[in-house]
Amino acid sequence: MASSVPDLEQFGHEEAWQMGSALAARCRADHLPVTISIWLGEQRVFHAALPGTSADNDAWVEKKARVVRRFNRSSLEVYERYVTKMPDFFLVFGLSQAEYAPGEGAVPIRVRGALVGVLAVSGLEQGGDHGLAVSAFPT
Repeated sequence: MASSVPDLEQFGHEEAWQMGSALAARCRADHLPVTISIWLGEQRVFHAALPGTSADNDAWVEKKARVVRRFNRSSLEVYERYVTKMPDFFLVFGLSQAEYAPGEGAVPIRVRGALVGVLAVSGLEQGGDHGLAVSAFPT
């Protein structure tokens, strides 16, 4: 099952900037070709597209984030819980494959149990996006 992220005591614009900046700096230092986006509600409050990424990565973070907002769980958890067991997942939930991407790389940001935002990452090989997103949270 997908690893989860901790519940936070607070998360606003400042925390989004700090989290996104720290993650982007770490990825830059490691030469990781990733796009990182953070939303508060529907507003994107942080975005970084590092060398080696493209507009396709921007589209992937959008699609992954929609999954988190729709299901209130990580995009990987949605994939593991539904997609692997339900070949007609998109039809059953009435979702467009052009708009939603269950898989790995987007995680919910929760404050005291409430979904307040999404952190999404795109660009790494299989398994890397989710781990990178989860690693951005304090332990």
